[in-house]
Amino acid sequence: MKNIIETKDLTIAFGGHVAVDQVNFTVPPNHFKSIIGPNGAGKTTFFNLLSGQLSPTNGQVFLRGEDITKLSPTARTRKGIGRSFQITNVFPNLTVLENVRLAVQSVAGVRYQMFTHFRKYRKFEEKAIHILSLVLLDNKADAIAKNLAHGEKRKLEIAMLLALETEVLLLDEPTAGMSLEEVPAILEVIKKIKGEGNRTIILIEHKMDMILGLSDSVMVLFNGRLLADGTPEEIMDNETVQSAYLGGLYDDSAS
Repeated sequence: MKNIIETKDLTIAFGGHVAVDQVNFTVPPNHFKSIIGPNGAGKTTFFNLLSGQLSPTNGQVFLRGEDITKLSPTARTRKGIGRSFQITNVFPNLTVLENVRLAVQSVAGVRYQMFTHFRKYRKFEEKAIHILSLVLLDNKADAIAKNLAHGEKRKLEIAMLLALETEVLLLDEPTAGMSLEEVPAILEVIKKIKGEGNRTIILIEHKMDMILGLSDSVMVLFNGRLLADGTPEEIMDNETVQSAYLGGLYDDSAS
């Protein structure tokens, strides 16, 4: 089976500092892979290389075997890679449902018409409602987007990615900034998306215990290098990984 995402010797240097160092990474379709590592391990920089926000110094990124290293973030989104929390087409003064419906329409190539009767958009609305139920926002469908709580805005951002029919979801610390009460809900959303079985999820998380139960496999980055890659059980039993998290190997100069 061809990997949906693959990197070969992916490297980026900022001046004399190598932030991501020759990382070889593979993810099969419909797989849940978590990327963990101490603060400064290079996780977000690696995500920026996958999504196209940064261009590598060396190495390549492949999507379904196609070299996409030189493609822009927008072009990668069109090909099926969606990164959370960088959605630019959210309308703060429209309802949650209207935002997701517009994203569904954009995929179908139908532009928003202010004075067109709503019944014309029924099929798009039905799909949007299904997506909102997936992200546990169906009870907020009529809420104005700008009035959502922080955790609810995160759910809406994920809903927008789903509406754009992205095959690969890049979720960068989806629980960051959330209250303890909000965390279980976002984990439930991720679990529901995984349960659909039709998307590849790649998730960055600093808190290792939070995602081990969800992950099919876990990659550990440390000082920009691939430290370990395996099942959650293998990672938990890996003494080198344990040393990195306990601080014995940690280098505060990493980024």
